[in-house]
Amino acid sequence: MKLGIDDGDTSSGDHMNTYIALFRGINVGGKNLLPMNELVVLLEDIGARNIKTYIQSGNAIFQCAENDIAKLSKRLTVEIKKRHGFEPCVLILALDEIEKVMLGNPFPEAETDPGSLHLGFLAFPPKSPDLKKLEGLKKESERFHLTERVFYLYAPEGVGRSKLAATAEKLLGVPMTDRNWRTVCKIREMARE
Repeated sequence: MKLGIDDGDTSSGDHMNTYIALFRGINVGGKNLLPMNELVVLLEDIGARNIKTYIQSGNAIFQCAENDIAKLSKRLTVEIKKRHGFEPCVLILALDEIEKVMLGNPFPEAETDPGSLHLGFLAFPPKSPDLKKLEGLKKESERFHLTERVFYLYAPEGVGRSKLAATAEKLLGVPMTDRNWRTVCKIREMARE
């Protein structure tokens, strides 16, 4: 019997959830600078543990007792605003969500060229995406697939010159943060360790 601890209380450290935080628009072109070591301190201050970061553009893997992802995301955004003066879009996903997204990849043939396959993680399900315009922008070699939370884009000629990649977020009408297949694989691998 535990004294003074309610069964519903997870702050005792009994159960830690593994989360992946994807930041949009940090450390890009000298703007919205948030060094990864400062991000780690910030995450620790809001209760995260076993924090790992991957590349400077903002990917963090951590464990936390908090079960409410929206609450966690808000706390993180508020802290960044307070300490660094800007509010990035922060998407927090549970490890099983990343795994579902990967299993749901509609372009498995692209996995051998991981730089050509991009996953746009959506802040929320798009209400009225302009699919007709998206379809009209894609090159012959490009393909895309939209789910409630992810915009999959296969761009074998690269996303750099892709009109589809450049305007997808606007046409979906939802904040989106993009990662290529290689990065998603690496994040999952780090989260499983």
